[in-house]
Amino acid sequence: MTQLTQARQGIITPEMEEVSQGEKVLPETLRERIAAGTVVIPKNIRHTNCRPKGIGLGLRTKVNTNIGTSQEHCNVTEEIEKLNVALEAGTDTVMDLSTGGNLDSIRKILIERCPVPFGTVPIYQCVVELLQEGKAIKDLDEAHILDTVRRHADSGVDFITIHCGLTKRAVDKMRHKTRIMDVVSRGGAFIVNWIRIHNRENPFYTSYDKLIEIALEYDITFSLGDGLRPGCLHDATDSLQLDELVVLGELRDQAVEAGVQVMIEGPGHIPLTQILANVQLEKSICKNAPFYVLGPLVTDVAPGYDHISGAIGGAIAAASGADFLCFLTPSEHLRLPTVEDTREGVVATRLAAHAGDIAKGIPGASDWDDAMSRARESRDWERMFALALDPKRAREYRTSSPTKSQDVCTMCGDLCSMKQVKKNE
Repeated sequence: MTQLTQARQGIITPEMEEVSQGEKVLPETLRERIAAGTVVIPKNIRHTNCRPKGIGLGLRTKVNTNIGTSQEHCNVTEEIEKLNVALEAGTDTVMDLSTGGNLDSIRKILIERCPVPFGTVPIYQCVVELLQEGKAIKDLDEAHILDTVRRHADSGVDFITIHCGLTKRAVDKMRHKTRIMDVVSRGGAFIVNWIRIHNRENPFYTSYDKLIEIALEYDITFSLGDGLRPGCLHDATDSLQLDELVVLGELRDQAVEAGVQVMIEGPGHIPLTQILANVQLEKSICKNAPFYVLGPLVTDVAPGYDHISGAIGGAIAAASGADFLCFLTPSEHLRLPTVEDTREGVVATRLAAHAGDIAKGIPGASDWDDAMSRARESRDWERMFALALDPKRAREYRTSSPTKSQDVCTMCGDLCSMKQVKKNE
């Protein structure tokens, strides 16, 4: 039984109890939202060391961290370090996007060390294995897809991205060449090529019923991927993106009816003025399913600073109702992230998520800021460090510039406004 099927039967599971306590939401309210498909708790029955996290309506906006090897850079020890620093920085979930090395082994190593929900993109492994066997993307078939998804499920993966909404109709429509950047999703590109070669429907779409069966067996949450997400501002909110979203809404209904938990993945690159509309469209078409966005990036001209561009878009998306933010790092579009890139990306995205939570009125969100303000007013530095989004960075800045008096900083010294006011109370 999945969290969804149990919720429909009126059962409040231990995972629901734990999430409700952390989110300041009544267990019965949480159960009702899970039953309606507006909240998910991604937790594979085989991921025994996983702390449950709720994602969706009325809950704190969650942050995901992507790690994983590439064929150009494969260092498993470094990926373990990225996992550890992401957890230390407060990520809510982790995804392994590895494409280099022994993917089954890497996934096993990372899951064993990951106490939060863990996601993957099975099509990556499908294609990598074909290439390792001297084959090509055209050789991908349903049997290989289902076998790979089952291996991921059996290893304890909690949520999987499946690009099942990218249809042959959409690929045919791409011939009109209305975009600057046709496809920026790696999984989406694999499927577009497969459809063009075979002139047949997306195998993830045609095998969707069987994928549902695997998800039900392990209680895997589907993250329905947007293979045609816009990769630049010019392409945002176009007909290709919206056509796929409609299909994802239909697939969401099919899976939820069967008892599978579902999230919807979103763009990408969006101008500030289109973020609210994108969130509202997803919520309407997909019946308030949890919305998982990549950033979104609000400009295309900030390589080296895309974690900031993504944080700006992420804060607006979260405030507009997005539920789950995928992190971006300073190295986005430039290289595989380093350990330090990973830390920077998590902190920036957590900042965006928290700003969105304040705007949404999530229970307890503004209490954190109030506590920090009281610590600042009394110049309680240790309390400020403890409350900081990044305590280590805050302490480093404070101690790097010593003062004569311990109750002030080098910005104002004894001219500190709060200290001056205290003198004449």
